[in-house]
Amino acid sequence: MPDTINTIKVTWRKSAIGYNQDIKDTIRSLGFRRLNQVRELPDNDAIRGMIAAVAFLVQVDGEPWKPPRLRRYKIWRARSNKKHSRGR
Repeated sequence: MPDTINTIKVTWRKSAIGYNQDIKDTIRSLGFRRLNQVRELPDNDAIRGMIAAVAFLVQVDGEPWKPPRLRRYKIWRARSNKKHSRGR
């Protein structure tokens, strides 16, 4: 009787550029190398935990994926007056 291992299909949907190194390391440890790459991973607690940590970047097959929303309100910063005070 063959040993059947439950697997889960995961797709990398959104780039990790701009996120901290822990997120990038988690994506790499899941085995992803390219955007929109599909990986078939064993369905266990460790993999599920890594997927939960990067759920906003990956899609699990059979579950809907909604991309993260952009910020509604931009936090405006005060501009420096240095350039204008020099007469340029």
